[in-house]
Amino acid sequence: MRAGYGMLYLVFLLREFPHRHEIWGPGSPWTPALAEQLFAQTGWSSILTLSDSPAYFELCYVTALFTSALFMLGWRTRAISVLFAVVVTSFHARAIFMTDGGDNLILLMAVYLVFTACGRRWSLDARRNRLKTARTGSDPEQRARRFLSPRLRQARSALTTVVHNCGIFVMAAEVCFLYGSAGLYKVQGASWGSGTALHYVLNLELFQPWPALSHLADNYAVLIAIASYMTVLLQVAFPFVLFGRLKYPVLTMLLGMHVGIAVVMGLPLFSGAMIVADAVFLPDRFYTSLAHLCRRATQRTGASRPVPGRPGSGSVPQQGRASVPASR
Repeated sequence: MRAGYGMLYLVFLLREFPHRHEIWGPGSPWTPALAEQLFAQTGWSSILTLSDSPAYFELCYVTALFTSALFMLGWRTRAISVLFAVVVTSFHARAIFMTDGGDNLILLMAVYLVFTACGRRWSLDARRNRLKTARTGSDPEQRARRFLSPRLRQARSALTTVVHNCGIFVMAAEVCFLYGSAGLYKVQGASWGSGTALHYVLNLELFQPWPALSHLADNYAVLIAIASYMTVLLQVAFPFVLFGRLKYPVLTMLLGMHVGIAVVMGLPLFSGAMIVADAVFLPDRFYTSLAHLCRRATQRTGASRPVPGRPGSGSVPQQGRASVPASR
């Protein structure tokens, strides 16, 4: 989720780079004065409104780009996660009516990720700790704990675990509330009950990045009705299938639904945020098997070949564990 949301926001900022002044800059139609008036009502704040200088805005934008990239890569994650949350909150609050709404979920998840240990796997932090362990033979975190008493070490470990698990639980609950409320809201509408809701969506010019594709899809009335009913069914049933094997086909169908929304309706940021949020329900064994498949694929293509005389050079040791030997 750290890598996914960091990449999404980085792509979002790069995509809007030519339009950054119109959306967040001092010359935006949603002026800093209007933003301050909204802040007085909502209690929000933004670092972008601290100065009207164009140079200050450019500095903030470049900082946001670097912060998103570093958060995606997992460099000094504990500090960068806080900075990433500040960046996302500031840009979201500065022009809350200028974006398509896909950054709402990214904002919530950026705040929740601050409380998780999201840099312990698949990150530059994990790589740095692994290399230090290979050189010194001991875990850097274990060396840092030597300066604490046993009780403080236990309290620190327990607090870290509890806060991390609470952050994951809140993220999972957020996704369940999102799907459940969206499905129940659709049930109340007559267009969803009659299976014609997607027909009207496909004929809105605001959501027609590819008009020919939208008109082509709208020609199949039966498929449109089936897709409408399946959308409501998946969203309402989602919170109730999380504790069984049925969640995997549901997640697969939701993935297809979000890909369709991104392509047909032109909402890639929203779809990407939802796909990354759904990943919180995948177990560890999924990512472990994914890593094994990637290694096998690279070995078959010849991209990863062991060097003679260097045992284990063709495999990647598990991250963050001092017990796994690493070759020099």
